Amino acid sequence: MGATAGAALLALGGGGLLAACGDDSSDGGSSGSGFGVLDIRFSWIKNTEFAGAYIADQKGYYKAAGFSGVNMIAGGPSATPQDTDVATGKAFIGISAPDITGNAILNGAPIKIVGAQYQKNPFAIVSMADKPIAGPQEMIGKRIGVQATNESVWTAFLKANKVDPKSIEKVPVEFDPLPLTTGTVDGWFSFVTNEPNLLRVKGFEVTTFLLADHNYPLVSETYMVRTESIDKERDKIKAALTAEIRGWKDSLADPALGAHLAATVYGKDLGLDEEEQILESKDQNALILTADTKANGLFTVTDKLVEENIDTLGIAGVSITAEELFDLSIIKELYEEKPDLV
Repeated sequence: MGATAGAALLALGGGGLLAACGDDSSDGGSSGSGFGVLDIRFSWIKNTEFAGAYIADQKGYYKAAGFSGVNMIAGGPSATPQDTDVATGKAFIGISAPDITGNAILNGAPIKIVGAQYQKNPFAIVSMADKPIAGPQEMIGKRIGVQATNESVWTAFLKANKVDPKSIEKVPVEFDPLPLTTGTVDGWFSFVTNEPNLLRVKGFEVTTFLLADHNYPLVSETYMVRTESIDKERDKIKAALTAEIRGWKDSLADPALGAHLAATVYGKDLGLDEEEQILESKDQNALILTADTKANGLFTVTDKLVEENIDTLGIAGVSITAEELFDLSIIKELYEEKPDLV
């Protein structure tokens, strides 16, 4: 959710990878099972949040899974809703969040979540290290910068922790965290992967606490598809998830690889700071790889975590059942068929 200027890491051997693909899609090569081009809709701009997809593209994992190429559709503040793009067929698969997808479903969108990259929600409260805010109760009496797009999460988080919104001065902000460094606000609402690292590379010492550690256990960066695809194109969904899993396993093993690709290839026009992107990649890996995903495989979600998600959504006013929101049968089938992916 932020961007600055960047440089290249020659030690990554990027030249060999870049020879495979010079932009954000792969053309030609084997079409495998003939799925054609995979249209995948991101939840945000083309930064390292989607490192696994970049690696999968560069290393040919999509083609190996049966796609002739991949079309990565960026998100961002001015983009159309990612759930709309999937529901209308503009994208075959999309990356979103349970609250966004849940609301879309309740409004008639024929979509479901089939897996989750982040097992822990990335939203956090950032504060300066010399004036730390360690938890929700410590926000009382403070000024917290909150973006308009995050209002619903902020409201639900306060409710989950029984904090009176009137006890905190909420300050409307954008995504540049400069007001935190100048003392305009005491805390900043953000992804733990983004703004904190933007500040660190600029020399600021900050601290964070995750909403997920304080009564807000939502998964995030969730994969969604149309319900019709679940019924009729299960093999295509499995193929997409297979390529993504392989890419993300590589990102977990080398956090700098996807960051390099984000800064120099896929997000090269965004002015991304490669050093910051590496920090972001390392932080997001901690949200992806947990004891459960080590045991069950990436993108799986335990029954307990599903239940916690439904309860949390209920607090946020999203009244939806697990059956309406999730269909995790495909990811379970995939690991049964390909246990080597775990």
